[in-house]
Amino acid sequence: MRFAQEGFPFLLTFAAITLLTYMLWGMAALLPLFITLFMGYFFRDPERNIPAQRDVLVAPADGKVIVTDKILEEEFLKEECTMLSIFMSPLNVHVNRAPCDCTVIEVRHKKGRFLSAFKPEASFQNESISLLLNTPYGNILVRQIAGFVARRAVCRVKEGDRLNRGDRFGIIKFSSRVDIFMPVSLALSVRLNDIVKAGETIIAEKKI
Repeated sequence: MRFAQEGFPFLLTFAAITLLTYMLWGMAALLPLFITLFMGYFFRDPERNIPAQRDVLVAPADGKVIVTDKILEEEFLKEECTMLSIFMSPLNVHVNRAPCDCTVIEVRHKKGRFLSAFKPEASFQNESISLLLNTPYGNILVRQIAGFVARRAVCRVKEGDRLNRGDRFGIIKFSSRVDIFMPVSLALSVRLNDIVKAGETIIAEKKI
């Protein structure tokens, strides 16, 4: 099993606590052992079957689709676009992946609140990292949003980096949310309440 690199400090810390507790108090080590196993489960990073079709976008995160809407994105894209939001529970894989082949134009961290990630206002008020991507379909914005429990988003890429569809670009620790803002020229392939997988589920495609 592959684990996200950000999870190793948690895994090693709780594994050490488990061992020390076992040496001192025996069966009392069951609790830290359970936490260690949960950390391993949470920070798992399985391989994904990236679709080979042309002109499609894949989900940037695992989870449930909670928003599909047309909005005016004024901060980065400055035009009407299609917004899709994915809510990640603590049981989802939390590694984030590029929706399509792209070049990173800008990475911007924003300090903010830690509202529950499924609330509509979380998209704009919560702590977040925004990635502006140049793609064959126009500029696309992907936003990693920290939630009530997940208070740390990690972005592994920087301006100028090239990503292929399905490449890992970051992780959000514990329950959280990822928003993606796409050109209206792309047709959504998912609906509200659909369950998607990062790098694998097709969420949009170029209109014919």
